[in-house]
Amino acid sequence: MSDNDFREVIDGEENKEPTASDNNLHTTDAESAEVVTGTTEEKSDEKKDDEYEEICYICHRPEHIAGKMIKIPNSISICHDCMQRTFDSMNGTGFPMGDMMNMGSFNNMNLDKMPNISMINLSDLQNMMGGMPNSQKIRKKKPKEERKPEIDIHAIPAPHKIKASLDEYVVGQEHAKKVMSVAVYNHYKRIASDVQDGVEIEKSNMLMIGPTGCGKTYLVKTLARLLDVPLAITDATSLTEAGYIGDDIESVVSKLLAAADNDVERAEHGIIFIDEIDKIAKKRNTNQRDVSGESVQQGMLKLLEGAEVEVPVGASSKNAMVPMTMVNTKNILFICGGAFPDLEDIIKERLNKEASIGFKADLKDKYDNDENLLAKVTTEDVRKFGMIPEFLGRLPVMFTLEALTEDMLVRILKEPKNAIIRQYEKLLAMDEVKLVFDEDALHSIAKEAKEKKVGARALRSIIEDFMLDIMYEIPKDDNIGMVTITKDYVEKKGGPLITMRGCAAIEEKPAI
Repeated sequence: MSDNDFREVIDGEENKEPTASDNNLHTTDAESAEVVTGTTEEKSDEKKDDEYEEICYICHRPEHIAGKMIKIPNSISICHDCMQRTFDSMNGTGFPMGDMMNMGSFNNMNLDKMPNISMINLSDLQNMMGGMPNSQKIRKKKPKEERKPEIDIHAIPAPHKIKASLDEYVVGQEHAKKVMSVAVYNHYKRIASDVQDGVEIEKSNMLMIGPTGCGKTYLVKTLARLLDVPLAITDATSLTEAGYIGDDIESVVSKLLAAADNDVERAEHGIIFIDEIDKIAKKRNTNQRDVSGESVQQGMLKLLEGAEVEVPVGASSKNAMVPMTMVNTKNILFICGGAFPDLEDIIKERLNKEASIGFKADLKDKYDNDENLLAKVTTEDVRKFGMIPEFLGRLPVMFTLEALTEDMLVRILKEPKNAIIRQYEKLLAMDEVKLVFDEDALHSIAKEAKEKKVGARALRSIIEDFMLDIMYEIPKDDNIGMVTITKDYVEKKGGPLITMRGCAAIEEKPAI
């Protein structure tokens, strides 16, 4: 038989239709079940795969943002942007990679002419990089529900309505809330307006001045939540001039883009809050380059006014392996805040000088006990503190916050929608236990917080301290129906009052 005849026989056997008489084709019910089960499992795996998506190993962007991934050995996925950047950077070193979409240059590659390049095994590269991640997939995000902010920036309400929304969450600081409401109202009106008549409205960037713990950060966070806009908070102490160790000025825009889920359009309508802004004041009596003071202020000028900034996508710092995008800061609202220690001395000196003109009387101590001294601040006072005029000119809305009194701290404990007391009441309600605070206990907590001189941020730690044992013990006893926090318990002179279920009398127990 010739080779051709043999092939014809084999082909004939392969193409032969199976018949019921073929013994090898008989299947049992169990085997049939296995086939069905296997198909079901495959469908289950496919369904599970549909719930996940690949992420880029370099920039960590998911597939729905970065696009289809390129698969390489060891189950690693890389997006087209990062792969192209890799090729571009290798081109810069003389490695003739060309465009990743046109791989023809590989054919003419001569590795002998590249003595400085050694080809290593990918598994060795893994060890050098500390190993590959456990997972290169993340669960797909569910479609976002339609946003329903309390304040719609596309139909911005009147300032008094914005302030009314702030009143539900922020106690006191009436002047600050009023100023912020007007500034936000004007800012988003400006974005919606056109400049056909040649009149371009300037940005309403703000400078907040107030003592530690008076609620500067909380006020900004609340405002951003009500407006439903992305918010980036950064500390000015970490900022340095570009090229020096520390965060460069443009990194704050990168944080805002991350807060907006890499949505450039949302980021360009967001808010950037720079705290501790007083720490970048111009240094006095120094001959060294001020890389974290005046230089940072100079570097922020364009950002505050409005500029195109190139920022990395999916990373906090610029990197040759990370894709970049442009963000325009023209419509980003910048809010700067700081405690400005020693500013009161500058204000006092100016006021005493003004009051003593034409009089010989010594008015040195006239403003020593003035609790509202910060409210009398002027732009010139802040300039003397160390902020350059160009920087202050780009923060036209300047206002102060008052120090929190004991009564204000008590109100903070119980009045806001998300008050600390309400949070603990809800926690105990989950165990079907009612939590009650005596009025004297609240004042005792406020007094202790004021003595710590860190403002409202001390309230949580004080309450957490005496609530720890209560929250630990209550789940042990289902008979406890109510816990009353007393002044003695807060001051560690006694225990809380415990009411058992079905008992009218309140039983006082020793401190738990």
